Amino acid sequence: MMINQKNLLTRFLRYVAIDTQSDDTVSDRFPSTEKQLNLSNLLVNELKALGLHDVSMDEHGYVMATVPGNTEKKLPVIGFLAHVDTSPDMPGNDVKPRLVENYDGNDIQLNPDVAISVKDFPEIAAYKGQTLIVTDGTTLLGADDKAGIAEIMTAVEYMLSHPEFRHGDIRIGFTVDEEVGRGVDHFDVKKFNADFAYTLDGGAIGELEYENFNAAGAKIKIQGRNIHPGYAKDKMKNAILIAQEFNAMLPEDERPENTEHYEGFYHLTKMDGTVEQSAFQYIIRDHDREKFETRKQTMRTIADRLNKKYGDNTVILELTDQYFNMREKVEPVYHIVETAIKAMEAVGVKPLVKPIRGGTDGARLSYMGLPCPNIFAGGENFHGKHEYVPVESMVKAAEVMLKIIELYAVAM
Repeated sequence: MMINQKNLLTRFLRYVAIDTQSDDTVSDRFPSTEKQLNLSNLLVNELKALGLHDVSMDEHGYVMATVPGNTEKKLPVIGFLAHVDTSPDMPGNDVKPRLVENYDGNDIQLNPDVAISVKDFPEIAAYKGQTLIVTDGTTLLGADDKAGIAEIMTAVEYMLSHPEFRHGDIRIGFTVDEEVGRGVDHFDVKKFNADFAYTLDGGAIGELEYENFNAAGAKIKIQGRNIHPGYAKDKMKNAILIAQEFNAMLPEDERPENTEHYEGFYHLTKMDGTVEQSAFQYIIRDHDREKFETRKQTMRTIADRLNKKYGDNTVILELTDQYFNMREKVEPVYHIVETAIKAMEAVGVKPLVKPIRGGTDGARLSYMGLPCPNIFAGGENFHGKHEYVPVESMVKAAEVMLKIIELYAVAM
């Protein structure tokens, strides 16, 4: 199969020009930013122009469509999804992508002050000779997940322009607010009506993920007592210092910067405070469900200990589960992982099966009744100004998607 690389690249550059940054400070509307719908509406129009059926965008901004099957064989309905929003961590407006053709393996100067150095990002050397799309060093690129969108759209174009390519019904979905953890809050799995699905939201070429962190968020408020420091003895309770004490009671070697692979962590993400009152937040992560529950209990134990030391209700802890490890829901239908591995091998991609040190829409969808592993979209250094994506990796992602469809058509 020959993917139209020019069309794929054109689509990607068109999509990254649209600011779709979500907002993690907004909780009273969905999606969190209206500007995400600018890309969603564009995709609706493009899907209709390609000739897909049942193209829709609901009141929440979810886009769905069907590539109707062209065979009488009873085949599974396969879904493919990507998200339109980009991370709040870095500006996503006025993106100025640049093509680095026939990359020479050396540092790439994005602007006079910012470079992608081989020393800092050694994995880039693997892409020598390829065409890389980079930023100008002032914004993110948006390959997470506009690369996934472009790959899905290009694979859809291939199916519709090659009627000899046999397939069952294929469902396409584009979500919003994935980057702020609310991507499938209102997603209608029944309406999507797929037997299983894949998100194209992974990183480097070859990545295939069907395990992810169990995730929780912790919000902590410390109520102190502010007394004139000259008369504070045995009276003052400094909320800032109590917050520091709480953090110091967590294991230092279980922070993100000290962990990898299957190791979980506690990550302090925000802290504000005065002597009178402080507030801070953590995210808690672990692949192992039992260890995950232990981590949450550790937070409760620390809060209880400090309340005994400083008085009841000095420390108020609020724990909220966010998502769980999809492995539990994917393993009963493990053929969807095995087929993805075979598809990668068939198109010349070495599979890299690894746990996600994070989460995707697919993790939550798996618990909503739609098993949904994650396939690479090709990008590197997501969420920052050093982000880049090799065009060749994007082409391979589209090929993997088509090969998965083909393998199920042949096997059934």
